[in-house]
Amino acid sequence: MEYKGRYTMFDPSQINTYPVSTRNNKVKLLDLLEPADLHNIEAEVPGKIEERIDYLAKEIVSARENDKPVIFFTGAHLVKNGLSKLLGYFLKKDLFTMVSGNAATSIHDFELGLIGETSEYVPQALEKGQFGMAFEFNFINAALTLGNRYKLGYGESIGRLITDPSFREEAESILGLEKGTIRFKYPEISVQAISYLENIPFTVHAGIGADVIDQHFYFDGEAKGGCSGRDFLVYTNEIAGFENGGVLLNVGSAVTGPEVFLKAASMAGNIGKVPKNIITADFDLRPFKPEHITNESAVGYYYRDQKSIVTRVPEAYGGKGFYIEGNQKQTIPLLFKKINELLK
Repeated sequence: MEYKGRYTMFDPSQINTYPVSTRNNKVKLLDLLEPADLHNIEAEVPGKIEERIDYLAKEIVSARENDKPVIFFTGAHLVKNGLSKLLGYFLKKDLFTMVSGNAATSIHDFELGLIGETSEYVPQALEKGQFGMAFEFNFINAALTLGNRYKLGYGESIGRLITDPSFREEAESILGLEKGTIRFKYPEISVQAISYLENIPFTVHAGIGADVIDQHFYFDGEAKGGCSGRDFLVYTNEIAGFENGGVLLNVGSAVTGPEVFLKAASMAGNIGKVPKNIITADFDLRPFKPEHITNESAVGYYYRDQKSIVTRVPEAYGGKGFYIEGNQKQTIPLLFKKINELLK
């Protein structure tokens, strides 16, 4: 990136990279939960949590039967927890009208599609100055440069990188690579690829300096911001479709998911498209104490997901908000299992 200000920028051309194939990863292909195994799932959750999940499953299926939107916003840990194949499976069944996440969500999904592994072992890499330094992250940077050139969204750009040979060739050209260098070994398990092929938006809501792709020479903040900014407006347009109800799930996103939803809901209401009678649910590990939401001296007041997803937004628009406390390795497969049973 060009800079003409008064200060001194770090020179990323000094960065040394390595092939991602040599990296030590914690999550492998065999760690991913298969959709075919849903019927064997026996989740251990409290009875009241299972009741809420059962209710949500019915509301999600009902919403789609009545052509209402269902948004699945997730943090990166859903991918790292081996649950992305389940999400892709239900995308193909038209259960969700949009998938959203932060850039880390996109990156972990990209890695699974690229090499079938993800979740770099950080302590080992950090001590060597190698954390996030795999060269292949520049594939994402090149895709965003192209996406910004063509005025695309972030998720759409990565989806095209994985599924569109001509788009990959252009990305290779940006990086000075030979044709055919960028190869995805497992494109069929990438949620971003599935979303693109199914014509379902995958929106990415990114920060600057928050992700490993930002550490590289080919990082372009204008491209990342431009593509993610377009995704925010694609997301907001979907929220504007909640006039007659719908369902929004926030899975393991403590800040980005709630804040993006809050702003989008306000924008939709501002133009007269109030998201009425919506069902929202927040999946996370922390205890939830409703009395803390209005108490600025209580730590729970500062939990944006519990405040916005469970309480503030649904109450403002006559909807219902639910908090699903528990390990998402238990709660999300149970939700998908119940949905799958309803679809049969």
